[in-house]
Amino acid sequence: MKTPDRFVVTVEGRDLELSNLDKVMYPAAGFTKGEVIDYYTRIAPVMLPHLRDRPATRIRFPNGVEGMHFFEKNKPGGTPDWVRLETLPVPGSTKSRETIEFVVVEDLPTLVWLANLAAIELHTPQWRIGADPDLMVVDLDPGAPAGLRECCAVATLMRDRLAADGIDAYPKTSGKKGMQLCCPISGTQNSEVVSAYAKKVAEELAAMVPGSITAKMAKAVRPGKIFIDWSQNAAAKTTVTPYSLRAGETPTGSTPLTWDEVIAMATGEAEARQFGAGEVLQRVEEHGDLLVNLLRDGPVVPEPDRRK
Repeated sequence: MKTPDRFVVTVEGRDLELSNLDKVMYPAAGFTKGEVIDYYTRIAPVMLPHLRDRPATRIRFPNGVEGMHFFEKNKPGGTPDWVRLETLPVPGSTKSRETIEFVVVEDLPTLVWLANLAAIELHTPQWRIGADPDLMVVDLDPGAPAGLRECCAVATLMRDRLAADGIDAYPKTSGKKGMQLCCPISGTQNSEVVSAYAKKVAEELAAMVPGSITAKMAKAVRPGKIFIDWSQNAAAKTTVTPYSLRAGETPTGSTPLTWDEVIAMATGEAEARQFGAGEVLQRVEEHGDLLVNLLRDGPVVPEPDRRK
């Protein structure tokens, strides 16, 4: 039975008009817009705390993942008056705008509203509005033929190196090729300090295992290596939000992992792979939010000794 093209639902007291729920967003998987909305509705209890107080950059796919897509930072036309908006500076904007009115995803109605706009991917910065970074992110990006298995091996090295400085790292897949390590930090140092520390550690590991790891941006040096992208900690950068769907052939999500799983993937005991939307929901039922510690204060990162 065909569903109506448009109808109104009430979500936590907010009226929302949903549309075209039968539209296929992932043609290879037959995954529809209705299923995208259902996924975000069900994942919301663990995802919303990671979105709260962070301006959200969306990647919208109005005609599905194989169609045209666009990044959206500014509020879209027709934004309901109950959606939280924050006007923030955007230095270096490609559109020469000094400020942008960002959407902040505070609640389930906002998340469902964005999903209905085909905002398949949500990305957030390492800082909360009006504050210094409370997260440090280490992005591990594989250069073919290296893949997620090699990322997992590097992740364990990075975990141990960060632990030597008292910093805990929590792994998640990117939902695409690689993975990220997310580290709660104090929120008392600016992004330049955090980025400089991440770069220092990345360069240390690259010097230790130069055949497998690079900390250099140049794509020419990346084949067969894991690029440790420390630059994700720049104030202007965003990282895919935990549990966000990704726009690939199938609906995968940015999935928190246990360290036992990372080690098993690194050694070949378990298949190194990304996880589909249904699997992400099952994992949350089993584990809860494996990234809950990101919501707590962490340590300061070591700063360079300026006396040298």
